[in-house]
Amino acid sequence: MKPAPVDYVAAGSLDEALSLLAEHGSDAKPLAGGQSLIPLLNFRLARPTVLVDLNGLGELSYVRAGDGGGLSIGAMTRHSTLERNPQVAAAAPLLNAAAAFIAHPQIRNRGTLGGTLAHADPAAELPVVSVALEARFRIVSAGGERWAPAAEFFVGLLTADLQPGELLVEVAVPPMPPGSGWSFHELARRTGDYAHAGVAVVLTRTGSACSRARLVYLSLGDGPMRARQAEQLLETQGVSESTIDEAAELAAASEIEPSGDIHASRAYKRHLARVLTRRALTEAWQRAGELA
Repeated sequence: MKPAPVDYVAAGSLDEALSLLAEHGSDAKPLAGGQSLIPLLNFRLARPTVLVDLNGLGELSYVRAGDGGGLSIGAMTRHSTLERNPQVAAAAPLLNAAAAFIAHPQIRNRGTLGGTLAHADPAAELPVVSVALEARFRIVSAGGERWAPAAEFFVGLLTADLQPGELLVEVAVPPMPPGSGWSFHELARRTGDYAHAGVAVVLTRTGSACSRARLVYLSLGDGPMRARQAEQLLETQGVSESTIDEAAELAAASEIEPSGDIHASRAYKRHLARVLTRRALTEAWQRAGELA
């Protein structure tokens, strides 16, 4: 299919983009990398009357040092930058590692951080990582700006906390606490395919105890699925082979909501969640031990 007729405007500045979005409201769609939006237009699942192209806004493409050792990343930063940038690798290695799992190099060269987050695909890697890292999003409109925590930004299937006229412009990634280890694992039918299941883990080690745990899943619900009960178990009972097994079982059995498809049944996805959780927790705890 081909997209419905649509007006196209290439914004020359952020102020111009916000003005256009405010003028056209819900009839306008911002165009970043287009790796998600263009297929929706072609299938006429999205039918805006105006496309506001953001690719001329170099001011939204950057990676900078943030407060306390974290990062501030512009929304137009490409996935390939997240994958290759040494500053990202040093300050947010979980984000750096997960970016390499996104589709194929051609997609990563065009796709943007802000576009992926705003699209809120439950199979996408970056929404899950942003929740695990407790990132915050700066959202602006012609009327002002606000900040939204990643955990509250993804409100449903392909639905983010963005109102007509608003634009996600920056992601603030805080530094991981001292003694924190991380891991990211996913499994797809082929490299570059959407994953059947995936998990991002951050564990903080204080002595021999786990003082903080974050487990967030992709492709296993309508958005990033955080396993709060499994996190609490690890924080209260510590990390060992037995608690890793128990946390993996708890998360897979009761904290995700997988739907079956032609490639993987619900039961198989729960099985994958168990296996990937064990691997990720073990790896994250080992990394935390190396830093402690």
